[in-house]
Amino acid sequence: MKKNLTLKQIAKELDVSISTVSKALKNSEEISAATKQKIQAFAKLYNYKPNNIALSLKNRKTKTIAVIIPEIVHDFFAMVISGIENLANQYGYNVLICLSNESYEREVINMEMLAAGSIDGFVISLSKETQAKKDYHHIKEIINQGMPVVMFDRVTREVYTDKVIIDDVLATQEAIQYFISKGRKKIGFITTPDYISVGRLRTEGYKRTLEANGIEVDENLILRVEDESQLDTMIDEFFEKNKFDAVMAVNELYAVKVLRAALKKGIKVPEELHLIAFTDGVISKNSIPSISTVKQNAFKMGEIAARLLIQKLESENEHEHYITEVVGTELLHRETTTI
Repeated sequence: MKKNLTLKQIAKELDVSISTVSKALKNSEEISAATKQKIQAFAKLYNYKPNNIALSLKNRKTKTIAVIIPEIVHDFFAMVISGIENLANQYGYNVLICLSNESYEREVINMEMLAAGSIDGFVISLSKETQAKKDYHHIKEIINQGMPVVMFDRVTREVYTDKVIIDDVLATQEAIQYFISKGRKKIGFITTPDYISVGRLRTEGYKRTLEANGIEVDENLILRVEDESQLDTMIDEFFEKNKFDAVMAVNELYAVKVLRAALKKGIKVPEELHLIAFTDGVISKNSIPSISTVKQNAFKMGEIAARLLIQKLESENEHEHYITEVVGTELLHRETTTI
């Protein structure tokens, strides 16, 4: 048995609920003397010490949930938040929004601070640094102490919890297949580094579709954006070094930069260049020409994430059962694919 014992581990070893362990360690009168003695002796034997991120249990409801997102620049995250708030407010819950700013350290600090009693549970989309480090101990610890967490969009298989995602591979395949159906074979792809889950999966969908259609994957046509502050320069160089008749971007910010670079170079859109982006936000709708998109139904994603979290918070069932909800996508054609 590990020295850094958790409530969850004690409950599993003694075949009781987490709440029973918590109450026994607090010497609650609700628990029988025999059960309290057994639990307290076990905790003492294995040097159990309460963790300060474990203090917000089901008997200390705040009716507040926290949402931690990587950034607020992209319309996608704003729409997810709207969906979360819409559903949460219906059930009498307040929503607290925190930004990790793509920082692992900020993500950890936010979770530790809020879990000390300010909130009842978390909805989170992982930061770039967290996915790069592959260090999820802060999330696992909170879950182990009985506080529910729901992940959305950027998720990891290494943490067992409820998740809300889209089928990134399939959505990308449908968009790339559309390009090919229109005779486009030199297809550029603007994405994130592979350590970011959605970028990796969308790149996989891009490659799979090319290969399925007998088109060789050219790594030169894949631009992985590590530093968004260098995005304009990177896209200009991408155009200088390559020739393509279609481009897909993993978000609408990348897409509008591609559109601007193409028009600056005198490339006709959509006659000479087709363009599709993930995220159906205000940028795509209002750019000139308007950008075709993969609509991710971000508002619905937020509602589902909030529903899953609230169900966990209000359920009396202590059994571990996690689900992954897959939200459908839709390919919306606008002026960058319609001739």
